[in-house]
Amino acid sequence: MAEAKKKPNVFSRIGSFFRSCVGEMKKITWPTPKTTTKNFLIVITVILIAGLFIYALDRGLYALLNLVMATGTH
Repeated sequence: MAEAKKKPNVFSRIGSFFRSCVGEMKKITWPTPKTTTKNFLIVITVILIAGLFIYALDRGLYALLNLVMATGTH
């Protein structure tokens, strides 16, 4: 009967996990501060434009609703 492979103990598995995490972290290409700032400004701009669009749509639909409701009361 062939002896079954024993699982490494919990501490060696944890150590192996963290060694592989460090190896993966070294593979990451981090953005430069200039790229991060540019992307941040793009995101803020898109959020502001979307917010203004939603605000204008809300105001317009509210005005349309008031117009329809006012027409029915006269």
